[in-house]
Amino acid sequence: MKTGLSEQIRRVAKEKYIDPAVRSGHTEFSIPVRGMLDLLLPSGFPRNHTPQICNSIQTSKFLNQNGIEIVGVDGPPSGQSPTVVVRYRITGQSINLKASQRKGSRVEAVREDAAARAKRLTDALRGLLKEELKEHGGAEGFVRWIRSDDEEAA
Repeated sequence: MKTGLSEQIRRVAKEKYIDPAVRSGHTEFSIPVRGMLDLLLPSGFPRNHTPQICNSIQTSKFLNQNGIEIVGVDGPPSGQSPTVVVRYRITGQSINLKASQRKGSRVEAVREDAAARAKRLTDALRGLLKEELKEHGGAEGFVRWIRSDDEEAA
C-alpha cells in the first residue's frame, strides 16, 4: 500500500468527518467507507483500494493523531467492504482543528462527563465478556471453563 494514499485518506477523513463532529460538539460520529470512496474518487483515487480506506481509518496512528477511539465497526466480517461503517468516540485528548491554529481563537477539548465515561467503560467490559463467552462456545461453556479451574485447585 502506498503511504501517499493512506495520508490522503486520513486527511480527507479528518477534514470531512472529524473536524465537523468536534466543531458541532458531538462526542460520537461515524465514517462510512462508501462516503470516503465517494469523496476520494474525484481526486483520482483508485477505485479498487477499498481495503486501504478500511485500514487507514482504523490505524492507531489515525486514532492517536485525532484523539479518537473506535466504538465499533459495522459491516461484513471481513471488514474490507464499501459497506463498512466505523463508529468513533472523541476522547478529547488530542484535538487539532484549523480554528485552533488561528490567532486569538479558542477551542475547548470535549470533556467526558461521569455518566458518559461509565457507559464507555461498561460497554468496553461488555465487549470483552462477549468475546470470552464466544471463545468458550457460549455462556454454558464459559461457566464450565470457570468451574474446571475451581475443581483443579481443590
